[in-house]
Amino acid sequence: MDQQLTISVATLEQEGLVQMKRVAQDGIRIRASAGAASFRRKPALEELLADAEEQLAILRRELEEDPSATSKREQAAKLRAVQERKERVEEALRNLPQVEAKKKAGDRQKARVSTTDPEARVMKMGDGGFRPAFNGQFATDTESQVIVGVEVSNEGSDQGQMEPMLEQIAERYEQVPDEYLVDGGFANHDAIESASERGSTVYAPIPKPKDATRDPHTRLPTDSDDIGDWRERMGTEEAKAIYKERAATAECVNAIARNRGLQQFRVRGRRKVKTVLLWYALAHNMMRGIALRLQRAAQPNCAMA
Repeated sequence: MDQQLTISVATLEQEGLVQMKRVAQDGIRIRASAGAASFRRKPALEELLADAEEQLAILRRELEEDPSATSKREQAAKLRAVQERKERVEEALRNLPQVEAKKKAGDRQKARVSTTDPEARVMKMGDGGFRPAFNGQFATDTESQVIVGVEVSNEGSDQGQMEPMLEQIAERYEQVPDEYLVDGGFANHDAIESASERGSTVYAPIPKPKDATRDPHTRLPTDSDDIGDWRERMGTEEAKAIYKERAATAECVNAIARNRGLQQFRVRGRRKVKTVLLWYALAHNMMRGIALRLQRAAQPNCAMA
């Protein structure tokens, strides 16, 4: 599926329908296939694991003592159900240290992980509520609205998601966009400098300074060249006009995804969740390809708008 996305975009590039000069990235939080009640703390998880192991041992002992007690199909189904439950609890316990590490020292005992989908995390959603979810990431060519990159994380924030996506784009197409548009949740100094080293100019809003009298677009003495350039760049009218394309593309593509039913995953685990997002991106790009070809056919003597 991942390879098919690369091929779909490369095909549109060869046709001149995608330039990938300017790309925008945005996250979309989508509900996981898990309920809030499935999240348990460490003592409860350990208790569930012990219970599953006990049930598994009882079932195996019953089979050894009286193999004809139930049909082979029923035996296999019972064993499989208990074994899968045990594996999910074990996976939840393996994920627990990651959740604990993100909490303050005094709150680590409150860390909880889902026994239904151990890789899902409780996130703040667009309506202000908190639900088990995954954070999908789409990178979109602003001119064509074609999705060129897909990723998924279980972080509730977009912080740190820009560098992996740029690396993915570089690996897919052996190039990075000249300009990269993200909102303030993505931008940090390391990410901006990394993008600059790759040859991509970042357009992202400057955080409001603590000192209200200081111009946020003025270069600071402690800034590196890349960060200073970013501050000054975002103060220009040209940069402000370019940045407006982010909402018109990345947020638009996310809104279209919602309208097409991308509201909740029916699969579990990041690998399967990413597969669903790749399927969606392929379908989206197919529809965009049709629209772009029709647009070009209608204006044979004009450059693609």
